Amino acid sequence: MPGCVHVVDDDASFRTAIERRLTLAGYQVATYPSAQQLLDSPPDENELCCILLDVRIPGLSGPELQGRLNALGSTLPIVFLTGHPDTPTTVRTIKAGAEDFLTKPVESEELLGAIERAMARHAAVRGEQHRLEEMRALLAALTARERQVFGLVVRGKLNKQIAHELGTTERTIKAHRHQVMEKMKVQSLAELVTMAERLGLLS
Repeated sequence: MPGCVHVVDDDASFRTAIERRLTLAGYQVATYPSAQQLLDSPPDENELCCILLDVRIPGLSGPELQGRLNALGSTLPIVFLTGHPDTPTTVRTIKAGAEDFLTKPVESEELLGAIERAMARHAAVRGEQHRLEEMRALLAALTARERQVFGLVVRGKLNKQIAHELGTTERTIKAHRHQVMEKMKVQSLAELVTMAERLGLLS
């Protein structure tokens, strides 16, 4: 699954070499000599991509850039590279969500494997985000009464109980419930409950 790799490293010769290797592997490549340059022109998170990031770069360090991106809500997977590995930095960046931590010089197979995993992770995140957007759009299309019924149904209320609570008939609630299921594009109550959980309606 080709995508774009954003390479952040202050070593120009390394950037050139890594760009060549990744281009040959089918990836698009964007390079940055500093972390600040990437922040100034951030990657489009709607595109399949990841960041290949050196730990020690002048100015904003790799881990500091990771912290900034996390604070901005970025979902881009980061693969760290360093010529001077140390356990505390490795542990800290992995805990902060790094996809991998590689040591220079890195073999092509190891590098490409890490990038492939990062791309797969980003694809999964993008897929989940797209699905959530779809579900929010479906929810927004419900009428106010249908949303009330939705909220009560997924909390386990029976049609008779909902009718009593909303001051209407059980037959009317059945009709609303049918409309909710149809508009939310689900076939079962279990699916509807799962959807409500993913939308944060049961928290």
